[in-house]
Amino acid sequence: MATTISADVLVVGFGKGGKTAAHVLTDAGRRVVLIEQSADMYGGTCPNVGCVPTKMLVHYSNARRHDDDAQEFFADSIAGVRDLTSAFRAGNFEALDGKDTATVITGAAHFVDPHTVAVGEGEDRVTVTAPTILVNTGSEPVVPPIPGLAESSHLVSGTELTRTANLPERLTVIGGGYLGLEFASIYRHFGTHVTVLESAERLLPREDEDIAAAVAEILLGDGVDVITGARITRIEDTGATSTVHYEKDGGSHTVEASALLPATGRRPVTAGLRLDAAGVHTGPNGAVEVDEYLRTSQPHIFALGDVNGGPQFTYISLDDARIVLDQLMGDGKRTTADRVAVPHTLFVTPPLATVGLTEHEARAAGRNIKVSREKVADIIAMPRAYTVEETRGVMKFIVDADTDLVLGAALLSIDAQEIINTVALAMRHDITATELRDSIYTHPSSTEAINEVFDKIVA
Repeated sequence: MATTISADVLVVGFGKGGKTAAHVLTDAGRRVVLIEQSADMYGGTCPNVGCVPTKMLVHYSNARRHDDDAQEFFADSIAGVRDLTSAFRAGNFEALDGKDTATVITGAAHFVDPHTVAVGEGEDRVTVTAPTILVNTGSEPVVPPIPGLAESSHLVSGTELTRTANLPERLTVIGGGYLGLEFASIYRHFGTHVTVLESAERLLPREDEDIAAAVAEILLGDGVDVITGARITRIEDTGATSTVHYEKDGGSHTVEASALLPATGRRPVTAGLRLDAAGVHTGPNGAVEVDEYLRTSQPHIFALGDVNGGPQFTYISLDDARIVLDQLMGDGKRTTADRVAVPHTLFVTPPLATVGLTEHEARAAGRNIKVSREKVADIIAMPRAYTVEETRGVMKFIVDADTDLVLGAALLSIDAQEIINTVALAMRHDITATELRDSIYTHPSSTEAINEVFDKIVA
């Protein structure tokens, strides 16, 4: 028998932003209903198929010894990933559904009108009405229109790679961006032969050339085949493998792959939501259009996380929740424009963490800058790199020559994902390069490299 539920707030999607807002609103006494399409995705992308499993695989892959059987070691690693993600998934469900004023419904949701969402059909149909609705359905991988790719039996997604216990012998990654390079690094360390095909003339075109070159040098040193300037023309299945045909420098080439990973971007998940029934506008790529307060074309409907077309990071989705909660429970002043110095990390080994302007961007903007740059292996004040036997990489800072404020940083080093947060915080609060250089940091730590690197500053 069909059921109708009334709520104060309806959340569609169990991602970071949606679940965070749901918890706060429930604790404040609001009646909250959260709808999640799949029982495999309680908690969202990060703990299930994104940040948590991939970073576990980074850890496991770097722990493999040369005499470990590659397939057996990989299968054990995937088992460890499954155990943790299952625990996180159950914990996310119980933490919310276990509250007196919260209900989690599993199923595909679609809008009926601006205040009503339905799940299921016929007698199993559940209809939820609410004066406030949050859309938090995330994003999904895009399969580029390469002839033969979508039909290939060797096509895999990042989700499948974090769940399948069979280690591919030869992995070809299509795209040399963050996602592609992360998987390339992980699977090479597990023992897979990895080829990265990138259409641009170099990896990471948004980064400075010296930083991108340092990343490429590390990947090549680990045995990853990196082919830039490659235009893939078609893919043909040949039984146990696929043949990838590509053109480079006017010539035709091929590479064999037992697994093909497209890593050319993600798109917002809005198909099937019937947003038109709610009067919610979307852009050309399907992203929900929002203002700086994350309100859609319907003021009572908000969009959080990847689905609104913003930066696709879990911590941005979390900040989206803060903005929406400020609208619903606060003074309504917090906006997306408040975000300053948002860092990013590429989890190759060692990781690359960046924030702010690159040297190229700063010079192009006409800024009067100074640059501080040093190879990790040359930083005397960073013994941690030697204690953990990871001295590869480089640290680079861009400083405003007139104000001594840090404009940007690119840190390719052990613990870069942690150091960058200190730098970003300093940038947000106008801490100068001199203050960072002369601050006291624990020893031996990676952060203390800052004491030395800023001494290498040049115009």
